[in-house]
Amino acid sequence: MNEFATASEVALRTEGGGGPAVFGAELDPRWAVGDKLHGGYLMAVLGRASAAAGGDHRDLLSMSASFVRPPAPGPARVEVEVLRAGRGSTQSRARLLQDSGVCAEALTVTGLLGEDGPHWSRSEAARLPAEEECPPSPADAPGGFRVPLMDVVDQRLDPGTLGFAAGAPSMRGEIAGWQRLADGSDWDPLSLLVALDMVPPVSYDLGLPGWAPTVQMSSYIRRRPAPGPVRVRMNATEVGGDRMDVAVSARDAKDRLVAQATQIAAVRTPR
Repeated sequence: MNEFATASEVALRTEGGGGPAVFGAELDPRWAVGDKLHGGYLMAVLGRASAAAGGDHRDLLSMSASFVRPPAPGPARVEVEVLRAGRGSTQSRARLLQDSGVCAEALTVTGLLGEDGPHWSRSEAARLPAEEECPPSPADAPGGFRVPLMDVVDQRLDPGTLGFAAGAPSMRGEIAGWQRLADGSDWDPLSLLVALDMVPPVSYDLGLPGWAPTVQMSSYIRRRPAPGPVRVRMNATEVGGDRMDVAVSARDAKDRLVAQATQIAAVRTPR
């Protein structure tokens, strides 16, 4: 298995029967920002367990996750309760737990992804410079801050959205770039959850540096991505009350919209 598949692997411990199916997981410290495990990675672990509990509905279609407390790297368990198993999809509730209690909880929909294009769309492609013209995001960020995620994800940000790095944020509330998995493996429906939770947070482009932890994130997988990089664009919609609304889209190497997300993140705003 590739690095992502290994890091997000789950093992069935208890069949559902009359209660939730229970899976074991080993949370990998490389999929982290600072010392906090990455939200998209945690969603992928929940999604893998949900797909495993969904029978023939093996593809994640959507997930709405709430993050309660940050889990630590190491052993964890995922409980999946199937709420409804229909002909076209399975709806479930998934919970990520450690000894400290519930760390994240999600409502998921699994089914079978198709390859058909949209019947109608207003989605627009993310216009980016060529991948080789975009600087890579380092795992060792300025100020001694370590981002282990950048050892496993090759991210190259659009120079036009990097003004914050020189103390001159554009104030457009936008960050965009190219992403690949660093081991050369292709994106899949679950790993796209990592791409959708882009770093650094878009608040950096609004002159609001610092940690912006995700409170709630809803993700939608449209289709299986083609081999190659994905282009991700993240836009803030409104910031206030120490909360930030963010919309994200990801397009594959064939310029198809493959995934979208919206999230609420905590952010420190000036008083």
